[in-house]
Amino acid sequence: MKGIVLKIISISLLVSGSALLIYSSYLLITINMSEKKALSKAHTVISDLEQKNQPHTPASHYSFNRGDIIGILHISKLKKEIPIIEGTDESELERGVGHYSTTKLPNQQDRIFLAGHRDTVFKKMGELKKGDTLTIQMEAGTFTYEIYETLIVKETDLSVLEPTAPEEVLTLSTCYPFEYLSSTTDRYIINARRIE
Repeated sequence: MKGIVLKIISISLLVSGSALLIYSSYLLITINMSEKKALSKAHTVISDLEQKNQPHTPASHYSFNRGDIIGILHISKLKKEIPIIEGTDESELERGVGHYSTTKLPNQQDRIFLAGHRDTVFKKMGELKKGDTLTIQMEAGTFTYEIYETLIVKETDLSVLEPTAPEEVLTLSTCYPFEYLSSTTDRYIINARRIE
């Protein structure tokens, strides 16, 4: 009897584990497809503007709604292009890196805050070091930033959202540690200064 119970428990655990693995794989594939679709749309928006030879939108007049695809984040060291989505709700973060709406955007001489998941868009973020560059491409133009620090903060530490005016600082944020499978209370932060 004891052997049968152990066999049933073993089979149940195996089936449950397999179901979780399949579901996790499905979620990652779906998120990856959403990100690729958003990136394609971002390329189209920027390309159309360049082909039409239209003047860039003045950076001080940005106007976006939550969920809008607003640009592309290029991380050259990781050979990554990530769509930037306005907002940081789960629906936005499933499509790319989210722009925290209360912070500024390129050419506004203040903090720009972008958040992303560590297991999708910001995978390998820990490989970025001081001196590496990040580029944001938007309708308003292309803007380059150089990393000057990385730090780990508690998720409740809101100092990473404070204004930096008149200095323009790009801040990237993701959950930490990177290897964790569930939510965490720490955030990995990268700060980068605008360079010409």
